[in-house]
Amino acid sequence: MQLVVGRIGRPHGVRGEVSVEVRTDDPELRFAVGTSIATDPAARGPLVIAARRWHKGFLLLAFEGVADRDVAEELRGTMLVIDSAEVTPSDDPDEFHDHQLIGLTVETVAGEPVGEITDVLHHGQDLLVVRRAGADEALIPFVKALVPEVDLKGGRLVVDPPEGLL
Repeated sequence: MQLVVGRIGRPHGVRGEVSVEVRTDDPELRFAVGTSIATDPAARGPLVIAARRWHKGFLLLAFEGVADRDVAEELRGTMLVIDSAEVTPSDDPDEFHDHQLIGLTVETVAGEPVGEITDVLHHGQDLLVVRRAGADEALIPFVKALVPEVDLKGGRLVVDPPEGLL
């Protein structure tokens, strides 16, 4: 599964640098000089990072073969992606990556089936998007009080929803 670690924004200057919306906890590793990174759409890459710098809180990247503003503009909106196998699992038993949660079966503490996780939203609070059979999607806040158990090996997630959530 591909994971987005950044999105190329507008060009910066006239020498081909681009701003990058960072979507990773480790930009120093993911955007190291010399790194080849895959893209979505795939036809725009892979891109090799030639230079990296921070400017007023924004990450600026230069790629090999991108030497002017016009070429950089063509990259705008391109997603920078990695394979989920490249992500090191966390040592924290209560920390999960989105790709680990997507596809898990959801059931209540009573063992009643709820559905399957299709996405994880990050809007101030993490929300699990659960596809339910014959019903609308459910949004479940990803907090310990509502999600007491995550069993990655068993492929399931247990929820203890308050009245009306589902």
